[in-house]
Amino acid sequence: MKAVVMAGGEGTRLRPMTSSMPKPLLPVANRPIMEHVLRLLKRHGLTETVVTVQFLASLVKNYFGDGEDLGMELTYANEEKPLGTAGSVKNAEEALKDDAFLVISGDALTDFDLTDLIAFHKQKGALVTVCLTRVPNPLEFGITIVDEEGKVDRFLEKPTWGQVFSDTVNTGIYVMEPEVFDYVKADVPVDWSGDVFPQLMKEGKPVYGYVAEGYWEDVGTHESYVKAQADVLEGKVQVDLDGFEISPGVWVAEGAEVHPDAVLRGPLYIGDYAKVEAGAEIREHTVVGSNVVVKSGAFLHKAVVHDNVYVGQQSNLRGCVIGKNTDIMRAARIEDGAVIGDECLIGEESIVQGNVRVYPFKTIEAGAFVNTSVIWESRGQAHLFGARGVSGILNVEITPELAVRLAGAYATTLKKGATVTTARDHSRGARALKRAVISALQASAIDVRDLENVPLPVARQQTARGSAGGIMVRTSPGVPDSVDIMFFDERGADLSQAGQRKLDRVYARQEYRRAFPGEIGDLSFPSSVFDSYTGALLRQVDTSGIAEAGLKVVVDASNGSAGLVLPSLLGRLQVDSLTINPGLDESRPTESVEARRAGLVRLGEIVASARAAFGVRFDPVGERLSLVDERGRIIEDDRSLLVMLDLVAAERRSGRVALPVTTTRIAEQVAAYHGTQVEWTTTSPDDLTRVGREESTIFGGDGRGGFIVPEFSSVFDGAAAFVRLIGLVARTQLTLSQIDARIPRAHVIKRDVATPWAVKGLVMRRVVEEAGDRFVDTTDGVRVVEADGRWVMVLPDPAEAVTHLWAEGPDDTSAQALLDTWCAVVESAGR
Repeated sequence: MKAVVMAGGEGTRLRPMTSSMPKPLLPVANRPIMEHVLRLLKRHGLTETVVTVQFLASLVKNYFGDGEDLGMELTYANEEKPLGTAGSVKNAEEALKDDAFLVISGDALTDFDLTDLIAFHKQKGALVTVCLTRVPNPLEFGITIVDEEGKVDRFLEKPTWGQVFSDTVNTGIYVMEPEVFDYVKADVPVDWSGDVFPQLMKEGKPVYGYVAEGYWEDVGTHESYVKAQADVLEGKVQVDLDGFEISPGVWVAEGAEVHPDAVLRGPLYIGDYAKVEAGAEIREHTVVGSNVVVKSGAFLHKAVVHDNVYVGQQSNLRGCVIGKNTDIMRAARIEDGAVIGDECLIGEESIVQGNVRVYPFKTIEAGAFVNTSVIWESRGQAHLFGARGVSGILNVEITPELAVRLAGAYATTLKKGATVTTARDHSRGARALKRAVISALQASAIDVRDLENVPLPVARQQTARGSAGGIMVRTSPGVPDSVDIMFFDERGADLSQAGQRKLDRVYARQEYRRAFPGEIGDLSFPSSVFDSYTGALLRQVDTSGIAEAGLKVVVDASNGSAGLVLPSLLGRLQVDSLTINPGLDESRPTESVEARRAGLVRLGEIVASARAAFGVRFDPVGERLSLVDERGRIIEDDRSLLVMLDLVAAERRSGRVALPVTTTRIAEQVAAYHGTQVEWTTTSPDDLTRVGREESTIFGGDGRGGFIVPEFSSVFDGAAAFVRLIGLVARTQLTLSQIDARIPRAHVIKRDVATPWAVKGLVMRRVVEEAGDRFVDTTDGVRVVEADGRWVMVLPDPAEAVTHLWAEGPDDTSAQALLDTWCAVVESAGR
C-alpha cells in the first residue's frame, strides 16, 4: 500500500515560525514534524509515499529529496494553487489509482498503529476509513459520530460548544480506495469532510470510523508546538530521538559539547554539535538545536531553540521559540509565549515580552523593551562601524561571508589595480578571516601586500608606504570570542568618518565590483618588515642619552605579536633589557581585565627584584602600553598619560598636546606649567590622529594606554611610545615615581547608561535643557561645566544603545554626586 503525506499547508497560525519555513519542516525534538510522520509510515511498511506540496514546496523537496536517506521512495505532487484536503490528493491520483492508500497530514505528531487501522479498513470492506481519536477540547477539530458497527453517522466541522455532541474527532488520517476519486473534481478546491464524505454517506457508501489509541497532536498553534516538544521529551509519544540519554531524560546528540559545570535538568534535548558552556542552566522541556551555542550564565526553561542559534551570556529564555540563525546577545530576556523568527538579532539586555512575535530578519536594539509584535520594521539600527572598525562575535556576527562582502565593498571604493596591505594578529580566527578578505580583494582587481602576523602599528606603518589602504583582522581587546576588522586609509590611520560612510553605502547596496579574468589582483609577501619598521623608528625618535644612562628595563610582550619586533628593537637601542612572555600563544590572542592586571602585578615584582628603571607591558597587538615604576608599582593608564605628558612637555617647552575631552583637566595644568597647550579632540581615534598629524603637535594619548609619537606616527604605537619613554627618562634623570608624585591626583568617574536608539536624541536635548546657564562644551557630546569647575560629560555611543557619562570633581565624593545627578537626568529621559 502507498501513502500520501499532505505537506502543502501554510501554517498561518504558527507565524512567524512558518514565515520562511513550511509547517511540515518545523522541528520537533530537532527533527522536522514530517520526518517523524515518514518514520512512522516506514515502521508500518508504507515506504512508497507521495508528498503533496504547495507552500514553499522547494524547501520540502530539497530537505527530503527522493527519500533515500530514510529508506523510502518519495515522489511529489505539486499544487499550483490551494486545492483543499481532497483536491491535493486528487492531484496525485495517477500514482494512487491502482490500490488502496493511506492519507496522513505532514504536520501532525502521532504514533497511531497504522497497521491496525489498515486491517480494520480491509476487514470492514470500507471505501473510506476515517481515523478518529478522543480529545478533551474538540472545538478546533471536526467531530465525528460512529454507530456500533463503526460506520460514520455524522460529521461536524469546527463546532461551537453548543454543537458539541462528542469528543471523538477526525485526525485527518484516512485509508481510501481509489474509487473515491470519482467524487473529487479536478483542479478545484475540495475538502474531504466538508464535501466528499457527506456525499458518500448520502449515497450510502461504506464510510467507517476507526477510533485509535495512542498519541496525536495537531501542531497548529504556538502552544501545541511547545506541548509537542514536551510530550516527546516526556516519552508520551513514540518517536525516534537521535543521540544518547546521558542521564534520565537528558538527551545529547552526537558531537555536542556540554561542559561538566553546566546545569542540566531533564527532560531536555541538546542537538548535534551544540556547545553548552560552564555555568549555563538548561531546564526541563527545553530543546536545543544543532550547532547552537549556549554561553555561560544563560538560562533556558521550556524553550525551543532551532539550529545555529547563539544564546549569549546571562540571557534568559522561558517558554519561547527561537528561529534558526538567530543571535540572542548578552543578558537578553525572552518571555513565555514569545516567538522569534529566523535570522533575527536580539540586542544586549533587551526584553521581549510574552506572546510577542518578532518576524524573520529583524533587529531588536540593545536595551529595548518590546511588548508588541515586530512585523515590518526593525526595533533597532544596524551599525557597521564601531569604535574598533567592524566588530562582533566570531562566526556569529562576523563570519567569512561577511568578511568577503566587507572586503568587496572596500575594494569597490578604491581604483582598480590599487594596492591594499593586509595583516592579522596571531589568532586562528583572524587568520581564517584574513584569507577570506584577501580573496575578495583580489577578485575585485586589487593587489594585496600581505604582512601576515604583525603588530598593529607595523601594519599601519607598512600601509602608509605606498598602499591605497589597509585591513587588519584582530581579536577584540578583552573579548576572546570577538574579532575586529579594521580599515586603514592611505596613511595607515583608521578610515575617516566620511570613508566609513562611503564603505557603509556600498556595503548596504551590495554593489561590489568584480574583476575580469585578466584583472585578478596579485598577492605578495614583503620581506624585512620588522627591520624596516625599527630602522625608521630609531631614526625618527630621539634616542640620545640612552646608551650613556645605562638604564635597565623589563619588557612584557604578553605572548602577542609585539614580541616579534622587540628583538630587532632592543638590540639596536643598546639598553639592558629583560623580556618576558615573548612567545606567541594562539590560545590567548587577547587578555581579560583580570589577566592583564595579574600580568602587571607580576611585571612589578620582576621590576622591583631586578632593580630596573621601569617596566612596560604591551597589549597583544603592540598598540598600547602599560607602565610599572621602579618600585614595581602599577601606574594606572590615566596616570601614565599624565606622566608621559609631563615628560614630553618638560622637554619640549612648547607645542600642542592632543587629548580627548574625557581626559582630566589636570592635564591642562601639567601642560601649561611647561609652556604647552592642550588641543581637545573628540573621543574618536580618527580625531586624535588628525591633530597628531599637525606640525605643532608634540604628543597625544587617550588615557587607556594609547600614545601618539608625532615625529614617527600620528596613530597609537606601543613600540614608539616605549622608545620615546626610554629617551625621556634617560635624559631627565628622574624616576617614574618621582614624576608621578609631582602631578596632582585626578578624580574622574565613568558610568554607562543603557539608552534605546529611539530616545538618544531626546536624551541629549534634555541634557542641554538641564544645563541651563552653565557653560556647555559640544566638542564631543555635551560637557557641562559647573560654576565651581566640576564638569560632567554625556556622550551617546555611536554603535551601541548606550550613553557614556564622565564626571570630574575635587574628590571622588564630589565627582560621584555630580555623576549620580546627571545619570538620573539621562535615565529619566530614556524611559
